[in-house]
Amino acid sequence: MRKMMEGVVVKLPSFPLLNPTIPTLSSSSLPLRLGFRRFSASLSAVKEGSVSLGHHTRPDFPILHQEVNGSKLVYLDNAATSQKPTAVLKALQNYYEAYNSNVHRGIHYLSAKATDEYELARKKVAAFINASDSSEIVFTRNATEAINLVAYSWGLSNLKPGDEIVLTIAEHHSAIVPWQIVAQKTGAVLKFVSLDENEIPNVVKLREMISTRTELVVVHHVSNVLGSVLPIEEIAHWVHEVGAKVLVDACQSVPHMDVDVQGLDADFLVASSHKMCGPTGIGFLFGKSNLLSAMPPFLGGGEMISDVFLDHSTYAEPPSRFEAGTPAIGEAIGLGAAIDYLSGIGMQKIHDYEMELANYLYDKLCSVPNIRIYGPKPAETVYRAALCSFNVENIHPTDLATFLDQQHGVAIRSGHHCAQPLHRYLGVNASARASLHFYNTEEDVDDFIRALNDTVSFFNSFK
Repeated sequence: MRKMMEGVVVKLPSFPLLNPTIPTLSSSSLPLRLGFRRFSASLSAVKEGSVSLGHHTRPDFPILHQEVNGSKLVYLDNAATSQKPTAVLKALQNYYEAYNSNVHRGIHYLSAKATDEYELARKKVAAFINASDSSEIVFTRNATEAINLVAYSWGLSNLKPGDEIVLTIAEHHSAIVPWQIVAQKTGAVLKFVSLDENEIPNVVKLREMISTRTELVVVHHVSNVLGSVLPIEEIAHWVHEVGAKVLVDACQSVPHMDVDVQGLDADFLVASSHKMCGPTGIGFLFGKSNLLSAMPPFLGGGEMISDVFLDHSTYAEPPSRFEAGTPAIGEAIGLGAAIDYLSGIGMQKIHDYEMELANYLYDKLCSVPNIRIYGPKPAETVYRAALCSFNVENIHPTDLATFLDQQHGVAIRSGHHCAQPLHRYLGVNASARASLHFYNTEEDVDDFIRALNDTVSFFNSFK
């Protein structure tokens, strides 16, 4: 494990006060001006006579055109959350201004309109991931709740002592902790697959670990730390050969590539709105209809019932069975708007552009002295997502991230990224992570690398 210097004391950032009078999202007032200095998205950077996807879409994201700590904002924390286009902001405002009402319960115009838009959002999610029917989409608070729903409803009902749940050491905490709790309650056993020599979860070992004792395999599609991509379709085939089920954490794939749940043959799949240009506070669970129909409720209350008597209740069919209480209506509508926006660009186009950015980011990072990048090296046969987790020798990642923000306006993330077991395996407590989305550009990467080199030089000057 590399020795890292103790965190240095750096002046905390100061932020300008936001304008207390926030303008509406009308065409005359957009983009928002929230007390920050604005920067116009430059369309002058042209590659071989054509504007890049990043330059083309940046004007749609008001938040990107501002100054932070005296520098132009360079936002490279997209694996934590994505920014929101104007279309999503306007959809949210339109809901609250024009037809705010509770869904499914009213016969008046506003309730009917809200219900139609809420259910239309569900249909948009289903089409986006190619579910066979919108009833296979359950809205949840986030992907974490979606995994917990499966754990508590399907897991507690189906797992028994000695049953095995197979995971990788690269899973997000939200894909580990619920199954630890369920295993303690049921006597099931968790088994973990480590990394191969390329720092990718070892799929050969994973296949060997799947047996007739396996009841569930929980895997990510794209790692939020390593940037590696797992062959979900193959894994699902191995899992189904032994009669088990597979749950896919697709939080880092759905926003960046075409994801086809029928093609993957996933039994369950989860994703978060806020990582795919939608609002926070909503995610979704895809579940095959036969599985959802057999699962008991996760939460009790209004909306999820058929009939309620004093001594018992009967339950609605999925997805209502798993959506107790008033849902996140505006957020679902905002997610639908985000899907419209992404679909308007085209997920294959986004994926192709981000592949180029991913390789550009990796190559540029390799030029930084004493850097260690985690995960596979991009190659013709190895696709790496547009994110890099890294450490620089003898500099704490939080010191790097703090200096980059305060001195250069560059936003990256530092910490364990909700993947402590993986970091322990890698021999470090934390890492820095730069993650891109389609509205980023090569210029963003260049600005980041210049800032990172300056940051490294600053801390090395104390040696």
